[in-house]
Amino acid sequence: MAELAAGSLPLGDPAFNYQEHELNEQLKRLYPAVNEEETPLPRSWSPKDKYSYIGLSQNNLRVHYKGHGKNHKDAASVRATHPIPAACGIYYFEVKIVSKGRDGYMGIGLSAQGVNMNRLPGWDKHSYGYHGDDGHSFCSSGTGQPYGPTFTTGDVIGCCVNLINNTCFYTKNGISLGVAFTDLPPNLYPTVGLQTPGEIVDANFGQQPFVFDIEDYMSEWRAKIHGMIARFPIGERLGEWQAVLQNMVSSYLVHHGYCATATAFARATETLIQEDQTSIKNRQRIQKLVLAGRVGEAIDATQQLYPSLLEHNPNLLFMLKCRQFVEMVNGTDSEVCCLSVRSPKSQESYPGSPSLTPRHAAGNTHLHAGGADSPTCSNGVTPPAKSKGHGSTGVKYPSVSSSSASASSSTSSSPSSVNYSESNSSDSTKSQPHSANSTQETSDSEMEVEAEHYTNGVVEGSSARIMNGTYKHEEILQPDDNSIGNGVTADESCSNGRQLCGGNLAATERMIQFGRELQALNEQLCREYGKNATHKKMLQDAFSLLAYSDPWNCPVGQQLDPTQREALCSALNSAILESQNLPKQPPLMLALGQATECVQLMARVRSGSCSFARVDNFLH
Repeated sequence: MAELAAGSLPLGDPAFNYQEHELNEQLKRLYPAVNEEETPLPRSWSPKDKYSYIGLSQNNLRVHYKGHGKNHKDAASVRATHPIPAACGIYYFEVKIVSKGRDGYMGIGLSAQGVNMNRLPGWDKHSYGYHGDDGHSFCSSGTGQPYGPTFTTGDVIGCCVNLINNTCFYTKNGISLGVAFTDLPPNLYPTVGLQTPGEIVDANFGQQPFVFDIEDYMSEWRAKIHGMIARFPIGERLGEWQAVLQNMVSSYLVHHGYCATATAFARATETLIQEDQTSIKNRQRIQKLVLAGRVGEAIDATQQLYPSLLEHNPNLLFMLKCRQFVEMVNGTDSEVCCLSVRSPKSQESYPGSPSLTPRHAAGNTHLHAGGADSPTCSNGVTPPAKSKGHGSTGVKYPSVSSSSASASSSTSSSPSSVNYSESNSSDSTKSQPHSANSTQETSDSEMEVEAEHYTNGVVEGSSARIMNGTYKHEEILQPDDNSIGNGVTADESCSNGRQLCGGNLAATERMIQFGRELQALNEQLCREYGKNATHKKMLQDAFSLLAYSDPWNCPVGQQLDPTQREALCSALNSAILESQNLPKQPPLMLALGQATECVQLMARVRSGSCSFARVDNFLH
């Protein structure tokens, strides 16, 4: 507290901003269940909610007495800026006695809003205090009860409110003095009162480490609450509950495309998988394309496997197209990757207009023939011999002629490829009849990323991978069941050297052309469905990236963060499931959401145990 008392820091001062940041982090760690937008935590004394004999300084953390101090009628108190939120579970603050003044008539405690401030805490109804001159506790009465030792200059007095059992205890210099009050009402404010000249105290609401080990006390209560939950009686319904939970886990694995793991889990638990494995793998492929930043290919795959889905979901299509534009800026979308070593062609070379009906990039003519030794695009397709045909979708998917495509790719000179499959996908389900969306099932290994990629117009001869405009000798998509995070393993790389569209002129021209097409799509949607503020904002944010020389470090640069792909990936996956009359959200996520909402509701009805019953505590 010595540093705190040294002087008041002005708002905007770097040191003040640092202290505020540290305080925010400390409060989040102590009270993770508190939503400060709804129920702010006390952080200082209120300059408005105090008696006139109280003076404040040191960023409203220091309190000094400035009255006459002749008798009890000269007592004065001050409340904190906010009441203690129930979601704290256990709340704690400390007060250091800087000077006991003339007589040391000081009180530390709690009071409700509206309690008279011309009194020491504890003397009135809904007011509670521990007084330094006699060590007595005062509970809504002018008559105190013996409680603890007296306190004076240099002592640190702590006040802990247990919102689970509605009790309060004090500490002196880090030692608990035992329970002082029970049956406390809700919405109490930290309060201090002074009565004689020279009395000065400093408050610590988390700005400094506490003298008392409050976190150890919190841990004890956390263990108690977890024990209560664990001992909740299930009785004879245990088997039924286990079956429900197993089905929830199975559906969660299926929802997120963990096909091989879902199969193994279903086999071990004797549960049924509701969705065809081919469909699961198709969704898995599409998700991995989105998470890798290859949105154009994800659109192609979606339109090939689910032909009417995006046509019936224009909002989703527009979101995908806006994301594709962002990935073009990033240099990850195959629309620009494929142009890295090519000269710009005429406008007819870019038929991939983002319209509602034609397939995106169907027949991309920049996938021209180059023989088996020619460089291949990052979309994992060896260019077919027919350089100007418009039948290619730009992504290797099961088709009637998939065998010829496999043969073509086998002659590629690329030294390595990335397997889209899960690490345990070599099960007996690899070769199953395909669904109606395509005629032949292929294993996950058929989703490949060719090894040769380009940066700034120069062919990389090794297996370098493109990573948001930079190249790393790592695989874009790890062949692991749990690797479907953001699909990129090196996006934390330094922005030095990253250039718009990889620094390639042809790719930049294609991006600009695509932007015009995206604007046209927006106008088309406005004509058909009316103006959409969300679309407008989305488009403005995407186009704003072009206003900066370094899009990755600009006010709207967060769009280029790979984590921004996750929400879009989830939305597309849910739309696919809904189109097949399957739940758009897995029951496990719905149950977790409901449990989280219940805990939040507990906080609103002032059930303090919600602080230690958070869902996150049971997931880690």
